[in-house]
Amino acid sequence: MPLEHVAPKVRSVARDTILLVDDEQDIRELLALLLADLGFSVLTAEDGDQGLALFKTARPAIVLTDIKMPGLDGIGLLKAIKELSPDTEVLIISGHGDIELAIASLKFGAADFLTKPIDDTLLEHGLRKVQERLSMRAQLRDYTENLERLVSEKSARLVDLERRLAARQIVEGLSSAMRFVKSGEGGAGTLGELPCFVSIHNRELCIISANALYRERLGEAEGRESFAAYGAAYPGGRGCPVDEALRSGLAGSSHETLYGVDGTRFNALVSTTPISGEGGGVSMVLEIAVDLTEIERLHAELVASNRRYRDLFDAVPCAITVQDRALNVVEANSTFLRDFAATLGMTCHAAYKHRSEPCPECPILETFEDGRRHQAETVVTDRLGQPRNILIWTAPLFDEFGQVEKVMEVSTDITHLRQLQDHLSSLGMMLGSMSHGVKGLLMGLDGGMYRVDSGLRRGDLDKVASGWDVVRHRVQHIRKMVLDILYYAKSRELEPAELDLAAFARDLANLVEGKAAHAGIAFTCGFDKAEGPFEADYTALSSALVNFLENAIDACLSETTGRAREMGFQVAAEDGSAVFTVTDTGCGMDQEAREKMFTLFFSSKGSKGTGIGLFISSRIIEQHHGAIEVESSLGAGTRITVRLPLRQPAQAENAPDT
Repeated sequence: MPLEHVAPKVRSVARDTILLVDDEQDIRELLALLLADLGFSVLTAEDGDQGLALFKTARPAIVLTDIKMPGLDGIGLLKAIKELSPDTEVLIISGHGDIELAIASLKFGAADFLTKPIDDTLLEHGLRKVQERLSMRAQLRDYTENLERLVSEKSARLVDLERRLAARQIVEGLSSAMRFVKSGEGGAGTLGELPCFVSIHNRELCIISANALYRERLGEAEGRESFAAYGAAYPGGRGCPVDEALRSGLAGSSHETLYGVDGTRFNALVSTTPISGEGGGVSMVLEIAVDLTEIERLHAELVASNRRYRDLFDAVPCAITVQDRALNVVEANSTFLRDFAATLGMTCHAAYKHRSEPCPECPILETFEDGRRHQAETVVTDRLGQPRNILIWTAPLFDEFGQVEKVMEVSTDITHLRQLQDHLSSLGMMLGSMSHGVKGLLMGLDGGMYRVDSGLRRGDLDKVASGWDVVRHRVQHIRKMVLDILYYAKSRELEPAELDLAAFARDLANLVEGKAAHAGIAFTCGFDKAEGPFEADYTALSSALVNFLENAIDACLSETTGRAREMGFQVAAEDGSAVFTVTDTGCGMDQEAREKMFTLFFSSKGSKGTGIGLFISSRIIEQHHGAIEVESSLGAGTRITVRLPLRQPAQAENAPDT
């Protein structure tokens, strides 16, 4: 792909610094130009030791290194970088002979590997995935920090509320220290400093002294009835808190409604303490009232904040838990509880992996030990028994003394990312094996040409014919393999054109009838109803349908019951559709094979199949807005029906009315 078509895609992502390490100067310079055109700021080094020194200074987010270099090689550089900065993404460059070594680098934390010569499309794809991974980590880090801040704020609110509620205990304990007021000493100075409504009442239910806050909020106190602040709740004072203390001689507390001097009313916690006289009886009552308005407001705010916190906790598409030192889950969001059929109180290793002991190198235990955040990746099992790859972040939650009390764990499902990585690794191995396959086919082609040449020189027409059969057979295999690779490795837009349906069908039949005849398979065609034109991409559609026809030949060759080997190819125009039907009397397929036959890398041919032919065919049919129907069973052959619209929708919309 030309650079001018690639660069705009990456420039829209971000401009990053990338360290390029390669001992071959021409490759290093070429890649530096390509990376710069893709929008990166490029640092270069000619060997692993120089690259490591430059990394320690610049700390780039991405490193692209050759695997074989003098001195410190690519694997050694990868390990050294991961020890210094585990979050740095390292891509490995390998030759075709180093693919196994490059695959092994994935175990040491490599993000991906590329083979020489480097395809700019694959390089762009690899860098895009690396940048997406770096972006995801940054988002997770920000989200974790926000959660920590939210937990810290709400914890501070709870501590503040607890301190306010502790005022009740302070008030009750204060009464014993204020018995001196019966002698009339220090009343005004001491009572005036208390942050609550303090008053002293005599046995006649009259106030004899009160602090400044009482007088400011509830009115002048001296000589006022003890029950006046309660409005009409206690007519004549019967049953008011002071009256109850005088009657029982015991301290008490109750929630009351008080009325201010301005007519406002508010809830208060009222505590009363009887004060004994010289004769031993109750002579006075100390009443202390605490305004609960602020506490109630804070409580309502706390409830609302907790609700918002829980909603946020549950809305996150990650599994979040809070665990104690025994690794028991003391808090969890709905994602964790739902996806892993877990309950509070379970250990994380029991919920994730059904283990009775903690996992080796548990990041939560590491956080408890050093009080720092840690990251790990592991495979767990969900409630349906399916494996999941998860990326784990841990963060400490501290108590009031600065000690790690609990640890929060955020787990993100990256299963699809790892599956894609596995597919790309498999594709790399497959392309390597295909290159050897093409080499073998070319050698066979040379052999066929030699046989033709030898037959011509000797006048041996049988040998000439045999040589041409070999050449034709090898060319067909090379063509099919190359088309499969191209369609898989590169997204290709269709180029539909108007074709004659019957002529197109005859072309397809001509491609496979020689192979069928050579294999002893009776090949019948039916094109009587293939009338008129239809729209399709000739190259793409012929490649897809030839796959079905050649699979029919292979199925007949796999038949071992002795029945006649036959295959058919019928084409017709029906109800606005072009219908292609391929039948065979081959070995057939079971249900599993039918369900997986269009899946990437699935093949029922063992080492003879690549597993991408039918996958590509299904993609091409889908691009043509078509559908595939499969009827097959073991030992009973197979029927595949492909239906395509005679006119492609885009062309049908733009065509003039006739």
